[in-house]
Amino acid sequence: MNLLQNLIHESLVATGHVECAAIIRRKDSSIRATSVGYTPSSEQIEAITTAFKNPPQAREHGIYFNGASYSCIRADKNSVYAKKSRSGFIAVRTSTLIIFGSYSSSMYPAVCVEAVEKLGEYFREKNK
Repeated sequence: MNLLQNLIHESLVATGHVECAAIIRRKDSSIRATSVGYTPSSEQIEAITTAFKNPPQAREHGIYFNGASYSCIRADKNSVYAKKSRSGFIAVRTSTLIIFGSYSSSMYPAVCVEAVEKLGEYFREKNK
């Protein structure tokens, strides 16, 4: 595992409330690291980056992600929160990266939010 994969595992997946996660480079939307067994599709990455580009539209119309429509709970220049029934995802943007984490119905969304936001803050402090 590389450093970013270790961060994903230790900071996100190990909480027990992040189902899958990824770190994506903003400049070219390339995948820098993912949780074991997860690879975001180009459509998933596009949905996340589009929500950051136009937060009002994401909040008003929701986000089409992974073949389903998700309600957008929060969308601003730093964070996107979306849910569908009892599952959802969090995306946090830093100067160079997007950190993504999803949760399932058996997990606590608040723990997922806290973990993903903390990892985003870690990268912001490092100017990444």
